[in-house]
Amino acid sequence: MNPIVTSIGLLICSNVFMTFAWYAHLKSMNHKPWIIAALISWGIALFEYLLQVPANRIGHTVLSVGQLKILQEVITLTVFVPFSIFYLKEDLKWDYLWAGLCILGAVFFVFREKLTGI
Repeated sequence: MNPIVTSIGLLICSNVFMTFAWYAHLKSMNHKPWIIAALISWGIALFEYLLQVPANRIGHTVLSVGQLKILQEVITLTVFVPFSIFYLKEDLKWDYLWAGLCILGAVFFVFREKLTGI
C-alpha cells in the first residue's frame, strides 16, 4: 500500500484517540478531580501513540518531517471541528474556516516542491 495513504489513515485514527484523550474529559468527567481525568486521558493516549509512531515512521520514508507535521495539523483540525460540534456541542465558528484556510496555505508551502516542481 502507498506509504502516504497508510500514514494518513494511521494519523486519522491516532488523532481520534488523541482528541478524545485531550478533550472528552471536559464533558464526561468534569465532576471528577483533574488527576483522574489526566490518568484516564493518559491511558487513551497510549493507543494514539501506538498508531502515531508507526504512521510517522511510514510517512517519513517518503515525506519530510515538516510535511508530516503539516499533514498532522490538517488531520487534527479535520477531526477536532466535528468532535467539538457533535460531541462537545460547541458552536460552529467562522474562525474554524479561517484557521483551515491558513493551514491550507501552510500545506501549499510545505508541499510546494512536490506540487509544482519549484
